[in-house]
Amino acid sequence: MTSDHDMLWTRCARLGHVLLPLMDQEPWRQARRHENLRTWGIDTAEGEQLIEVFAALAAHAIAAETSVSAAEFDALPLSAVADAATGTRDIDLLAGLPDTFADSRDGQTVGLFRLYAYKGGQSSRWLFQLSRELRHTLIVLAERSPVPSPTCGGVFRLAAQAGLPQ
Repeated sequence: MTSDHDMLWTRCARLGHVLLPLMDQEPWRQARRHENLRTWGIDTAEGEQLIEVFAALAAHAIAAETSVSAAEFDALPLSAVADAATGTRDIDLLAGLPDTFADSRDGQTVGLFRLYAYKGGQSSRWLFQLSRELRHTLIVLAERSPVPSPTCGGVFRLAAQAGLPQ
């Protein structure tokens, strides 16, 4: 039986997985993001995986902080996730994660995030830059929303409308 904690991480990871494909509905946004990643010295594939996991970590941190269950996750405001992405220390985002991950790629990327968070130096700078990129992504998606206070559930609805895998 899957615990609520594991289901919550699954919802958070799902949010991270749909953000960039939603953002890339305007193809120029992907080109700009790739250019930024290259300018910062970050491999584009690795950078995008880190952004996905960063989103999941930020959503998980704010959900845990506000005692949001997996069933209530869809009501979590995007603005709270954006604030957690830039307002929570990188190492604090790692608190309370599941011991194992259903998606091995997520587990590997969380490990890379953990390495960057503890390594410091240039790695910390990369995480800072990725946090800003994630915040920008969340703000753009929030601005596209037809409702005044968009939520994680709204992002999932946009993803379904765009035909992204659920």
